[in-house]
Amino acid sequence: MTNYLMTIGIECHVQLATATKLFSPADNDARDKSPNSVVHPIDFGLPGMLPVLNKRAVELAVVAGKAMNAKIANISRFDRKHYFYPDLPNGYQITQMYHPAILAGYVDAPMEDGSTVRVRIHHAHIEMDAGKLTHFGDHSRVDLNRAGTPLIEIVSEPDIHSPQEAKAYAAELHKLMTYAGVTHGDLYHGNMRFDVNISVAPEGATELGKRAEVKNLNSFRSVERAAEYEFHRQVALLEKGERVVQETRGWDDATGKTSSQRSKEDAQDYRYMPDPDIPPIVLTDEEIATIQQGMSVLPPYYRDKWKDLGLDRSVIDSLLSNRSYAELIATIQDKAGDAVAKRVAHWFSSGVSTDENASPEEVKEYTADPFIALAAMVDANELSSTAAKEVFNELLVSDRSPREIAEAKNLLQVSDEGAIAAIVDEVLADPASSKAVEDIRSGNDKAIGFLVGQIMKKSQGKANPALAQKLIRERL
Repeated sequence: MTNYLMTIGIECHVQLATATKLFSPADNDARDKSPNSVVHPIDFGLPGMLPVLNKRAVELAVVAGKAMNAKIANISRFDRKHYFYPDLPNGYQITQMYHPAILAGYVDAPMEDGSTVRVRIHHAHIEMDAGKLTHFGDHSRVDLNRAGTPLIEIVSEPDIHSPQEAKAYAAELHKLMTYAGVTHGDLYHGNMRFDVNISVAPEGATELGKRAEVKNLNSFRSVERAAEYEFHRQVALLEKGERVVQETRGWDDATGKTSSQRSKEDAQDYRYMPDPDIPPIVLTDEEIATIQQGMSVLPPYYRDKWKDLGLDRSVIDSLLSNRSYAELIATIQDKAGDAVAKRVAHWFSSGVSTDENASPEEVKEYTADPFIALAAMVDANELSSTAAKEVFNELLVSDRSPREIAEAKNLLQVSDEGAIAAIVDEVLADPASSKAVEDIRSGNDKAIGFLVGQIMKKSQGKANPALAQKLIRERL
């Protein structure tokens, strides 16, 4: 059987986090809004309605370019892309075909095995989104709330050669765009959507195979699964002597399969022409630098900062799932040192949601001091590790201090040696402990666990188990 090489390029539509749409003053946040309620005559394409470019959208595109290590064009222009969709009233989409705002760049995406895949960015352009069609049995309904939403479309080079690399690139691109403040990153509501172009060819072939484009994937797992399925589908066709058709395909998460939607158009089919209503965007190098200088730090900064903490990849990924978590751990590291940061990092990695479909806006903002205080209570043997986790979980939803929470839950650990010594003597004198005492004196050290358990029971779980064990050893 012939060995085949998979080649993938990804186009990612990123909804920009502006207050209004790209060319109209309509509200840009259509989430949970009634259909056709956040629209303007410009979005309807009514006669005489002229577009007015949103300055903030341009600024966010310039920031996105920096996050992708890309050069920004000093002059970029808008074009009209003509095609008929029922959810695009103008009959054309305003985009940037020939002179995009963001030029070549690259993204380094970390893989699970510790390696990195570099995916080059061909370009990214600013464009308006179309509306949304909802299909029923014998009819479809049009919602124009999304029409005119500002997007950047990020077009990668075909540098990806496995489903795992595709997933890693999509996940890292999402982090870069959300950390930079370019988008809210709400995948459930389509703030970022991935079109995955996949082709296969025999290993060693000098030309790429015919590509199929799987449209509108909105999760990293779907990107991976769709690439995997499409690779096997195309290989099966080639093995039977059939040809792969260049087409657009849809993805069904439930069945785990792609299906044909329409043949894939080429650029000439869209009849591109310069938009006569919108002047070019002209930016000096100084203006570009000014826009980019206030950008937040990105995930690579935190990965480098945490190198000496000895954190597992899974812990780092969970911390990077939201910028507020990463900022918090970095602040704790600066204020209290590596050991405390590592302890709190592990609490967060197992205690907070890392759902890729969660809206970043739903994540609560935390301050460092309560978590530093909690770590100090553990170091002072005031709380067991189990009790500390319970206090931590309460801290996530409460405004009380860790000490107040621990006292209210009766979790404070007794480390008074005299108080614990009295309980140790009582347990050792108990006839029920005689066998365990004999076993320990005979060299069976495991029996000490029984005695510690009895001490914890008599102290209602408050005794410091390490101190209890020390006192038992001294007495035996």
